[in-house]
Amino acid sequence: MSLSLDQVRKVARLARLELAEPDLVRMQSQLSAILDYIAQLNELDTEGVEPLAHPLPVQNVFRADEPVPSLPPAEALQNAPAKLGDYFAVPAVFSDEPVSH
Repeated sequence: MSLSLDQVRKVARLARLELAEPDLVRMQSQLSAILDYIAQLNELDTEGVEPLAHPLPVQNVFRADEPVPSLPPAEALQNAPAKLGDYFAVPAVFSDEPVSH
């Protein structure tokens, strides 16, 4: 399927692209080649072929997500450079004030 330059201009306008005349000619041939390939794929008989999400067999490689006990606060904070009670102390994001230790 060969696209006209006017069709390519319309597609470019819809995509909000400003293309120079040499680019329009190049896009005309490239878009036409893409549409020709799609037409070729449409000729394939896909009756009885299950749709795939991925062409290769994919499996989950992560461990099961199961709850486990977490560290006690004292142990989690033992190497913290600054802490406030049972929490990590970090500089304020919206303030220039330093963190009190």
